[in-house]
Amino acid sequence: MGRQGDGAGRAYGNDTGNGTGNGTGNDTVPGAGNGVTRRVVRLLPGVLIVLGMVFDVLTPPSFTGSPFFTAAPLIAAPLFTLWATALTGGVALFAVFVLHIFNGTSWRVEALTELVTVLTVAGLALLINRMVRRSGERLASARGIAEAAQRAVLPKPAERIGGLHVCAWYEAAQADAFIGGDLYAVQETPYGVRLAVGDVRGKGLGAVEAVAVVLGAFREAADTEPTLQALAQRLERALAREGTRRDGLDAVEGFTTCVLGEIPPGAGALRLLNRGHPEPLLLHGNGEVAVLAPTEPALPLGMGELGGWPDVVQEWAFPAGTTLLLYTDGLTEARDGAGDFYDPAARLRGRIFPGPQALLSALSSDVRRHTGGGAMDDMALLAVGRPGEREPERRRTVPVVPRGDAM
Repeated sequence: MGRQGDGAGRAYGNDTGNGTGNGTGNDTVPGAGNGVTRRVVRLLPGVLIVLGMVFDVLTPPSFTGSPFFTAAPLIAAPLFTLWATALTGGVALFAVFVLHIFNGTSWRVEALTELVTVLTVAGLALLINRMVRRSGERLASARGIAEAAQRAVLPKPAERIGGLHVCAWYEAAQADAFIGGDLYAVQETPYGVRLAVGDVRGKGLGAVEAVAVVLGAFREAADTEPTLQALAQRLERALAREGTRRDGLDAVEGFTTCVLGEIPPGAGALRLLNRGHPEPLLLHGNGEVAVLAPTEPALPLGMGELGGWPDVVQEWAFPAGTTLLLYTDGLTEARDGAGDFYDPAARLRGRIFPGPQALLSALSSDVRRHTGGGAMDDMALLAVGRPGEREPERRRTVPVVPRGDAM
């Protein structure tokens, strides 16, 4: 999934919310590694100094371990703080001095040359450390600003909206990205809770711009348009206006697959309008999973010029204790090592979750196991649950695990 090495995913909803850190202010720079790798890297400067001493002691005086001593502060420079880098250079310089006294070669010109060399390299290491630190701080600041801007485009939904439990999960395929070409939105309106999940064609900044257009139009029109058909047409017109401002391929082939949903207050019903998007799932409290497939296929948003027919809104029962799951094709197109696609309906059938957040957390982990940790496309997940009547606070949870009959 992202990663985003791990950590690309951001969960929003019931009692959750993953943060990110810029990594500055620690004794290592961001990206130095995690776990065992980080510990091994942190030991390298000391190991090199020890190896240099051993080499110098075990070899004739004509041989020198100066390459080890000069490498130690250079490796420490991008990994440690300024003081730790200075300490590494000082230890290396002291080791060279002691070895020459031990070997009785301190009076030779070669000894002075080696000391000056290690001292010079240690000074360069301090300069490199300052440059790396300043670049890291600027990068952390830029990432913070980018995250704030992207969160403004795709904000986290409230945990409860219109009496429903809500959780959203987003994982961007591009490293260090927070959003891409997928989108979700949940909004309480005079017509009930309305929601949208979509996938913009393409990647990069152009896709993010289209996401902003769709979400902006949805937030405005969801409160005013009386039907999902009218809401879809508003989004269609917004994308058409955006297309006229674009050049090249996007002006011709830009489109967005989308599912629009509406949950009227107190009706126990669910209405969906699907514009070429993967079918949502309805998870019942007994583990059953229903695929909410449209009766008639429809073109994605932004392709109205290729043909037109009336949008079809379908209605399903949405009783207490059920959860609606909407997702983008980053979920269904996730492949394992054998090239098999991920099938969310098969993997979730027979499982019970205490709420939307537990569902999305288990689903995201299962996809990561299925793919071996990689992600080829953005993935947006949105789960909306209707609380059960007199439902206990804690219900039995069965995590998603690989099954032979679901592969």
